[in-house]
Amino acid sequence: MNVFYYEVVSIEGDYANLRRTDVESDDLKLVARALLPPETTEGTRLKYEWMQYEIISE
Repeated sequence: MNVFYYEVVSIEGDYANLRRTDVESDDLKLVARALLPPETTEGTRLKYEWMQYEIISE
């Protein structure tokens, strides 16, 4: 299974806009906040693996 890395760019109501950080891209991915960890805020860095988002720290 692939692993993808994202940063939360903005949160708008029940959705968050994520930008990939592991590849060069300006595209945003719209994701329901219910799929993200509860403590997710703007600027949070996430790892997506096995259909789950996990907060990562650097």
